[in-house]
Amino acid sequence: MKITKSVAVALAATASLTLVGPASHVSAAPQRPKSCSVPPQTPPEPRPTTVDVVGQAYHCLFENYYSGPVLDSRAVLLPAFAALTQELQRRGLDQPDAAMPALTGRRHADWAAFKGVLEKVVAKLPAEAAQAAAKATIEGMVKSLNDNHARWRPTRESRTKLLGFRTSGFQGPGSVDPAGKAPLFVNQILPGGPAEKAGIKLGDEIVSIDGVPPYINGVPLSSVILGLQDGPKDTVTLKLRRPSTGATFTSELTRALVPGGPPQIESRLLPGDVAYVKLPGFFPEAADKVLAAIEALRKGRTLRGVVLDLRNNGGGSPKEVRRLVSAWTHNKIISYLCTVQGDCTPTRTDDSVELLRLPLVALTDRGCASACDDFSSMVKDLRLGTLVGTRTAGVVSGPAVPWVLDDGSTLTLPQRHEIAANKEIINTVGVAPDHQAPVSSADLSAGRDPGLAKALSVLR
Repeated sequence: MKITKSVAVALAATASLTLVGPASHVSAAPQRPKSCSVPPQTPPEPRPTTVDVVGQAYHCLFENYYSGPVLDSRAVLLPAFAALTQELQRRGLDQPDAAMPALTGRRHADWAAFKGVLEKVVAKLPAEAAQAAAKATIEGMVKSLNDNHARWRPTRESRTKLLGFRTSGFQGPGSVDPAGKAPLFVNQILPGGPAEKAGIKLGDEIVSIDGVPPYINGVPLSSVILGLQDGPKDTVTLKLRRPSTGATFTSELTRALVPGGPPQIESRLLPGDVAYVKLPGFFPEAADKVLAAIEALRKGRTLRGVVLDLRNNGGGSPKEVRRLVSAWTHNKIISYLCTVQGDCTPTRTDDSVELLRLPLVALTDRGCASACDDFSSMVKDLRLGTLVGTRTAGVVSGPAVPWVLDDGSTLTLPQRHEIAANKEIINTVGVAPDHQAPVSSADLSAGRDPGLAKALSVLR
């Protein structure tokens, strides 16, 4: 893990005062806390997030995270303590003794020192603030990893209330795209949600969110844009512009539970006997459903190719990626899973999947993330087809494994980092398309799809 220059200087200064021997992960008097565990089939009941739960999370990182064998305890605990003190300040509850303890780089000894201060701080807080402080500390630990597949989920998440649409400007399903640019526009409407009921259409441009523009001088306001997904306010007022008419209007949306169900693919026959399949995610059995849809369109005709629409595909199961890509190639290495020491294990095709023997064009965008990044890189590296659209999200550090803590919360951590078939890193970079075909707000508002038009052109 990389440490910024300022943090490195601070750590070095601390070490010069307190280091009594070589930095090691072995404490002089180790105390083994209860370990994090594999999630049970039935989610556990929520419990308070105690200091011991914070310790569980800390040790879970070292035992199960990709870089655990070389992780510096100081690089984890310093951001965790900073997050704790920021939470205290936000609540007006800062304490004179809330000072970072001296650390040595020895994992167990550092936790003992950190725990002693944390217990004293939390003991002086009201119950609600104590919970918030403990949770902020865990979040600080996880964020210190700077890994897009490391995440801590507090106790059992209920279904999230939504506004019922998705927009441009995102890198994968939950991060604002630093390369995004104005205008921010609606690129997906969720059936039965507040946006559909309010008459919002594809391509509608979001001029402001509760009076604040999503971009100022070309720079995205991340907190404002993220509020469209899961914000603190139940009701959001949007000012919108419809490109097809030039009309500007205001819409007040109240978050609601959007009718759901198992993810579904969409399929249809395109002109020239081309199969079109839209895959929203690599959910369980997704590969078989895609292949079944193609075979259904194949009956009674000779297909000339397949357009696989992966735009806004937020990822999912590596198993489904492996099965689907194996319909276009056999006996190939499709990616590598690597340890922090650089030992890499190849992932190979599933040669039990029958080959389709059809030309492939995959449509990609910045919403294509994680498993979708993977699939796109396999198509490009192994020359299985053509990518059309825009660069993928690059949110693909490695497959994450869930672990449960005693408060019922879940910590998901990649145990290996992934590189592509040609051994290049696509995490944080994404996969560039063979043909650029961005979709604009004006295109969506007018019912045009430049990506699909280019895909048909390629297949012809």
